[in-house]
Amino acid sequence: MELWRKLANPWGQEVLIGISWDLMWAALVFGLGFVAVHCVWTYARSNADSGSDPVELEPHSSKGWNLPVKILRHAMSERVFHWLMSVAMIVLLVTAFFPIVGVQFAWVEIHWIAGLVLTATILYHIIHATVWQNFWAMWIDKNDIDAGKLELNNILSNNEEEAPKTGKYPVDHKLFHHAASVAGLLAIATGLLMMLRIDTWFGPAGPDRFFSDAQWGVVYVLHGLGGVGLITLVVTHIYFAVRPDKWWITKSMFFGWITRDDYLKHHDPERWVVGEKEASEQGVASNDSGFTHGEGNSFR
Repeated sequence: MELWRKLANPWGQEVLIGISWDLMWAALVFGLGFVAVHCVWTYARSNADSGSDPVELEPHSSKGWNLPVKILRHAMSERVFHWLMSVAMIVLLVTAFFPIVGVQFAWVEIHWIAGLVLTATILYHIIHATVWQNFWAMWIDKNDIDAGKLELNNILSNNEEEAPKTGKYPVDHKLFHHAASVAGLLAIATGLLMMLRIDTWFGPAGPDRFFSDAQWGVVYVLHGLGGVGLITLVVTHIYFAVRPDKWWITKSMFFGWITRDDYLKHHDPERWVVGEKEASEQGVASNDSGFTHGEGNSFR
């Protein structure tokens, strides 16, 4: 398997022109292979756990908690960002790799437009997470590392020690976020540079005065690596999104909320504290019996 493609320039110098298409297939096979292995592993584990007693949820009123029936996980702005980014990502992958497998169409303009949409959504997300959200919420802390070690040990040794409950975002979500950030930002940065070499709505292609042929080759290779990395990440992300045991999270990306039972089952209330913002999107407060009408519209 080759890692990149080379070509001789007019001066007879061999320069990089991009990654090998073998890497595209390797990324796809790796993603699908992970899905297959995970399916087999979870099926075997579910059979092993079928005889164990069900986990009892702690009453929602304990420790003074007064939780609503529905708890906000993703605000409307976050959901709109996610789906715009998802559409742009899918369009980018289709326009980048379908022509390689023989599906020919006028893809260049669609590709760079989708790239600009992705760039805009990512810039919005960075600003929104920095100014209006807790910027450090997705960073891995000591509790995440300890939980990750325990989960990994359970997998490798077939133990069944219960891992501690997480904050709003489990460690695997954070790891995926960081991997997607690296691959996405790499593809965006190099893609914006590559737009200088094509005709766009903003003007014709400019002269090659920014980089040498060899340096442009490095840009192409980095762009391709970001792209193939996103193939694997998108495949695994879709897989986990449609899994029945993860559907409670996926629904929150459509409707915004999770149930009180799912919150208590999967999250540590001391690490993800539910306040007024998480209580409702529609200006309601709650008591132990569920929702009651609140005053005004102070909740989001």
